[in-house]
Amino acid sequence: MFWYDHGMGGWGWVAMSFSMVLLVALAVMAVLLLLRSVDRLPSGPKEPRATPSAKQVLAERFARGEIDEEEFERSLTVLREHGPGRSRPGPGEG
Repeated sequence: MFWYDHGMGGWGWVAMSFSMVLLVALAVMAVLLLLRSVDRLPSGPKEPRATPSAKQVLAERFARGEIDEEEFERSLTVLREHGPGRSRPGPGEG
């Protein structure tokens, strides 16, 4: 019955080698997935992003060249007149 003297044949070595490579690859992948999931955990309360003020947005548009100096000055004057908390008069209102 035991023709190979209780030893492993050629295909046995191939199967064992393939199984070991597969086991090591699975272990490495499990460690990498674990590290990735730990890295994505929230580290604490995040501060809300500060939104730029209207003057900052206007200055950025002027710096990029989207508006000229005349339009910048006109818009800045409107912002100063109708600052935060003040409503701008609508059409037909004086």
